[in-house]
Formats: sequence, structure tokens, C-alpha cells
Amino acid sequence: MNIKVITRHAPSNYGSLLQSIAIVSVVERLGHECEIIDYERPDESGLKGVITQLKGKNGFGNPLKKLAYIAVRYPIEKYAQVRFLKMREMYLKITPRCSSHQDLEQLSADAFMTGSDQVWGPMMNGGYDSAYFLQFVRNGICKLAYAASFGKTKFNESTIADYKRMLSEYDKIAVREKSAVALLQDWGLNNCIGQVLDPTLLLDKDEWKKLLVKESDDKKYEGKKYILVYQIHNDPKLSDYAIRIAKHTGMELLRVNPFFHQKFRGGKFICCPDLGEFLSLIDHASCVITDSFHGTCFSINFGKQFIEILPNNATGTRNQSILELTGLSNRILRDFDDYSLIDKLIDYGKVHEILKNERAMSIQVMRELLK
Repeated sequence: MNIKVITRHAPSNYGSLLQSIAIVSVVERLGHECEIIDYERPDESGLKGVITQLKGKNGFGNPLKKLAYIAVRYPIEKYAQVRFLKMREMYLKITPRCSSHQDLEQLSADAFMTGSDQVWGPMMNGGYDSAYFLQFVRNGICKLAYAASFGKTKFNESTIADYKRMLSEYDKIAVREKSAVALLQDWGLNNCIGQVLDPTLLLDKDEWKKLLVKESDDKKYEGKKYILVYQIHNDPKLSDYAIRIAKHTGMELLRVNPFFHQKFRGGKFICCPDLGEFLSLIDHASCVITDSFHGTCFSINFGKQFIEILPNNATGTRNQSILELTGLSNRILRDFDDYSLIDKLIDYGKVHEILKNERAMSIQVMRELLK
């Protein structure tokens, strides 16, 4: 079959791109053709994207403040967009660019799939996008979802009504979080076949290294002792904690992020490296400190000691879900004066046995979806 997948592949975000690469890899391994639909909303890229972000921020009522924000933020965003566009072209099988629902309606496939990431949650403008609910797909063509996520658990009644109508049109749905299974059950939808792993966890460490990591990137960090910070939310407490625990342990602090402004949050800054170098940084770290769902996934998959700091917004359910699934909820930092987690080593024998079983079940669900 020819499968086309719509997902949040285009943000300048490592998790978004890596999960897209993984889902194509797994679907192809199961004997199908697969492409990611290159759908990018005009209001989420370039200058328009920066303006959309600005509208959601408080404290920028003054026109001069708005201009200053755009002048500082746009070059930072543009650099990351150029870097990630190059990575998408290099590593990802994608369709021609679609910028509207009309473009999407021209696509053809045997089945369309909503992929992973927070596809059913709010976009940058605060509203949902019906494209991620496959509303552009013609009647009679199979609609599927694998590891789709709502990103949060509370919606107003109007949104719930829309969601129930659109999701009822799917043939089969598999979701990423336990909370999403509960939502679909509460809404009376019976086409959900359960919870599955994020696509990035369907490939093990060796498969990821074979797929993306160059020998030069691997040797660059091999043998070094460092704490790695991968932070995607603006949380000063996380940045401060990372600096203090690095001093406490005497280890070097490295920070990786696509956006240059994180240079000023502490640690030696590595700005927007290639995917292979990003994975090598995680693989060779003595400890990873992260608030990122995919930072957590790769720490677990690569068998790293890590400290989880839950996002300081309403999106932490996905982080908690994977930690509960693997028995690692005790890696969540509860006290910012506590340095003991770095010395409490994770028994990865048990964790990877859980992951192996969950991986086999999730791949079986994917087979079931693609029958």
C-alpha cells in the first residue's frame, strides 16, 4: 500500500523530525510505501510564524516592544528553519509542499495516517487544524492514526464536539498517551485500539546509530564526562538547577538547542547540530537533564541516566505517560535543591525488557492498522 502520513514534522524541533523519520522507517519495514505529507501552515513559519508566536505572549502591547521582539527573534528562528529544512531534505521522504487544505485535497494514497506528536492539540495560533484530523481525505479512503497525541487533557465543549465528529470518521486509532485513551473512551469512540509507543521508540539505539550517526560525530563526544541539558520550555528553574548540579558534580555542562538565545542559559552551548550529532550528544552524556518528551524518550532508549523536569505548562502528561510505562516516574525532580537523582542509577535491564515488549506490541498494532 501507499501510505501518506500527516504529522508535525516541520517545526525546528529534533523530536518532530526524528519521530517523522521513525514512522516512515517502520511502515516501510512492514512492506509498504510511505511518505510524510509536507504540510506547513503559513502562519507557523518565517516571519508570519514569529508574529503568530508574539500574539500568544503577554506583555507586548507596546508597538516598540513588538518590533524589538520580532527583530531579535526572527533571525534566530530563520537560522533554525534553514538548518532543519536541510535535515528534512536529507533524511526524510516527503511529498511536494502543501500550504493549504486545497493542496492537501490533491494528494492520493491507499490510506492516510495521522502520525505522532501533538497533532490533535492547539496550533501556534491557539486553535486546532482539521487537516491533522484528515478532513481533506475523500470518503471511502482509509483513515488511520498511529501514536497521535492531544498534548493536553482539557478542552471546551465546542472543541470536544468537533473532535468527536472528526475522530469518529477514522477506521482505526492508536494513541500515544494513556490519557488520550481515556479521553476517547469518555467521548464514546470505539475505534481506538489502544496505546502505543512514540515512533522514536520503535527503533532501538543500534538502529538509530546506523540510520543517522556518523563516526566523526560519535568520536567527538566519546569518553567525555558531561551533563547534557536539552530544554525546550522557558523555565529559569531548570537552567539554574543544571548549572548548580554541574558545579556540585564537577562535570562540564553542555546545552543543545536549535535556537541561539539559549546560549545565555548556562553551559557550553551547541547550536542546532545535525541529527547525528544531536543523538551522539545524548548517547555519550553522563546524565541528561530535560523537560522534553523526546529528550526523555532518547535518554531511555539509549540507556542514559537522566533527570526529568516536567514542563512548566499543561503539556507534561506525555512525559509522565512514558515514565509510568517504563517504571521511571522516580526520575522526576520534585525539589530543586535535591542533587541525589544523579547518583541513583537506573536499572536498565528491567526498563529495556519493558521497552522490548512494548515495542513488539506497538509494531503489531501498526501491522493491524495497515491490514
